[in-house]
Amino acid sequence: MVNRSENPFMGNASSFYQSKAALKWIALVFSLIIGIASVLYTNSIVEELKEREERSIELWAKTLEYTSDPDNSENLIFIFQEIVTPNNSIPVIVTDANGNPSIFRNIKVDSSKNDKEAMQQILKNELKIMEQEYEPILITGAESNDSSDNQYIYYRNSDLIYRLKYYPYIQLSVIAAFVFFGYVSFSYSRKAEQNQVWVGLAKETAHQLGTPLSSLMAWLEIMKIDDDLKDKEVTKELEKDISKLELITSRFSSIGSVPVLKDENISKLIQSTVNYLQKRTSKKVAINFISKDDLVTADINKPLFDWVIENLCKNAIDAMSGEGEITITLKEGKYGDALIDISDTGKGIPSSKIKEIFQPGFSTKKRGWGLGLTLAKRIIENYHNGKISVKESVINKGTTFRIILKR
Repeated sequence: MVNRSENPFMGNASSFYQSKAALKWIALVFSLIIGIASVLYTNSIVEELKEREERSIELWAKTLEYTSDPDNSENLIFIFQEIVTPNNSIPVIVTDANGNPSIFRNIKVDSSKNDKEAMQQILKNELKIMEQEYEPILITGAESNDSSDNQYIYYRNSDLIYRLKYYPYIQLSVIAAFVFFGYVSFSYSRKAEQNQVWVGLAKETAHQLGTPLSSLMAWLEIMKIDDDLKDKEVTKELEKDISKLELITSRFSSIGSVPVLKDENISKLIQSTVNYLQKRTSKKVAINFISKDDLVTADINKPLFDWVIENLCKNAIDAMSGEGEITITLKEGKYGDALIDISDTGKGIPSSKIKEIFQPGFSTKKRGWGLGLTLAKRIIENYHNGKISVKESVINKGTTFRIILKR
């Protein structure tokens, strides 16, 4: 057997898949730092612009108060040209003491319609918005101390500040969308490339198995001719093993092709697999099959489904260190699905590792590629449109895998 430490391919694959999650977290944290920095920087600019606009409105208010004094009438033209008129961005409404609008600037009103009531309603709606943003600025009467001559200036942030305030969020959304579609495209491309590697490796494996398998079949025929060997138990078992090797070769050679699914009796398939495994497993391991419904059927590719059951049982044997009990239970689910539970009395899986066990390269054994559960998941979910998961796992008590097949 090949030891993990002696296998250069295994070391690279394992470290790659184990570090992939860490790289994702690093990228996420880095993205959050950039996003937060962008938002904070933009907000600082917005606050600075708010202060400038507030000072501009205060200057505007003082200008109106100044121009209300008849003694300053000679300066009115200069003041309106240089201070009042240039305000073309900050929405402003001037009201009398009773809150009735008298002057407004930069408020979107349809000037083509001569409807004073509609205009007043628009201005009053704007006043409600302005009251929530800033306190109005008081302009006292120039000729009288009567408060009824007072005026109030209401204002709010300009559209530029609103756009600038939400700009980083829009920018980050666009970047996030771009990154997301880029990641999806990259993942799809990577998976397609991985699939090609898987298919090539599987077909090459099937090709390599063909030569020794043909030789074994020839030796078997010789043993059948020999009167001393043809009825021996070893000859019969060897024939079964050769048939199994043929099945395995067929599995590998068919990878990459769409598997043919047939309506099969699940109970008979599992029982056949259990019978084969029990004779080739240590006597210290008991494999029990409990079928609560012998008539449960589903669309299955027999060679691939047998391989999944074998793989889960072999993993269970490794988890039990070659000594314990495996229980396979078949029953019909609430919605008519076929439920298959495979339980062992092994060491269990830590809760922190359950999400990783179906990833390529994950293995708790000193040897192996860590691909068995990955292939099992692909066979059940991609080919059979089912689901495989860890139903339950308790440290030092055992693990239960559940397979769900739709009928």
